[in-house]
Amino acid sequence: LTLDEARRPAVVERDGLRIGVLSYNCVGPRESWATSRKPGCAYVKVLTHYELDHASPGGPPAVYTFADPATLERMAEDVAALAAEADVVTVSLHKGVGHTPAVLAMYERPVAHAAIDAGAHAVFAHHAHIMRGVEMYRGRPIYHGLGNFVTVTHALTPATGDAGERAEWARRRVELYGFAPDPDMPYYPFHPESRNTAIAVCRFDRDGSGSAGLVSAGLVPCWIDGAGRPVPLGDDEEGRRVVSYIEGITRQAGLTTEFHWEGDEVVLRG
Repeated sequence: LTLDEARRPAVVERDGLRIGVLSYNCVGPRESWATSRKPGCAYVKVLTHYELDHASPGGPPAVYTFADPATLERMAEDVAALAAEADVVTVSLHKGVGHTPAVLAMYERPVAHAAIDAGAHAVFAHHAHIMRGVEMYRGRPIYHGLGNFVTVTHALTPATGDAGERAEWARRRVELYGFAPDPDMPYYPFHPESRNTAIAVCRFDRDGSGSAGLVSAGLVPCWIDGAGRPVPLGDDEEGRRVVSYIEGITRQAGLTTEFHWEGDEVVLRG
């Protein structure tokens, strides 16, 4: 796909509602970005600035990240154009700091907010391989990262005696992210906390005036079992433990979303 093609929405019709989906990449190598002459993904360019704000050369800097205004505006234009022709607009964002519990980088909320401000009814994010907090912004949900779901691989786990790239990555992973995967799950080389995950549940319908909108937003908690399979949970001890985890990382990220059980689902308010 060229950039123009990558920016085109997917639109499906269900039960009389036209539902549009747009997807953007905020992380990953520039080689994956589409241009006018090269296939790739639609993207929002994120800039990173490192500031050494103390007199200790070589010490840890403060990190500031923000979206390039031109590409952020381009995303907003796409969302607004889709909102003019579809009943429901959803945006998928490939974003976030990998393998790091709770943290939202500086750019993440502004980019998601820009999508909602332009007309999106919901934002679903992924990439970090670990669950992120959930935000309600202007009455619309932003799932800042839905973590892992069906994600199993041996590609990142070194074999016995392996001295190549996989072994080097295993060493770097501890250095960068401070964890080693469960040795009993070599096919699941991710942060132990990433076994807490969820399915986003959003319901849309028309109101009395015929306008389409969000009826409810919520989630179904899940746990990645010992075989790497996501297991949906209900309103029981395990389900409440996972929801407590999600609520905890939501608070750590400075978000005030409220989580309420309704049957075996959790409804979001805020």
